[in-house]
Amino acid sequence: MFRDRVDAGRRLAVELARFRDESPCVLALPRGGVPVAVEIATALNAPLDLVLVRKIGAPDQPELALGAVVDGSRPEVVLNREIVDLLEVPEAYISRESARQLQEIERRRALYLADRPRVDIAGRTALIVDDGIATGATIRAAILATRRAQPKRLILAVPVAPKDTLAALRKEADEVVCLEAYEEFGAIGLYYADFTQVSDDEVRHLMAQAARPAAA
Repeated sequence: MFRDRVDAGRRLAVELARFRDESPCVLALPRGGVPVAVEIATALNAPLDLVLVRKIGAPDQPELALGAVVDGSRPEVVLNREIVDLLEVPEAYISRESARQLQEIERRRALYLADRPRVDIAGRTALIVDDGIATGATIRAAILATRRAQPKRLILAVPVAPKDTLAALRKEADEVVCLEAYEEFGAIGLYYADFTQVSDDEVRHLMAQAARPAAA
């Protein structure tokens, strides 16, 4: 069990130290991934940025994901075509929902980062970080979108995840680093002594704090 996200980040940073000389950049999934990623970015002396992902829910079934919108210099829409075709979802609905979720992504990026420029990940080793994985749908969208930004290598780093999800994600990332993997997996919070929800204010503070050494 991890004490909290800071403990998880510090323990992950030890495993990721071998990437320090590969011009790494750290990409956090907010909000829970940010405290983990800050520790890694600090240890590797790497720039920190966010990967903002918003689910596109099915008509009348918002919890069922048709895909996701991922931010970036060129925002990406990643669809699960099997579900889209099965439900015969109109393209007009997908376009409308994609635009709505992109607006929310832009609102959150402005909230968390103000006018800070994006980190250019082309040719670098990109480390995608979250506080854990359950189904992997959000992480998968983040990986696909990050891959299109042409990093030299793409590494997924998480403290805890189910083994079957990790097996699927290993096909999409160049490498997966996970400290604890389980056959029988419960909610991510069960693996933390303190899994207090991360607030918007905390994300803003952590990102501003991480930016200062990089700027210096």
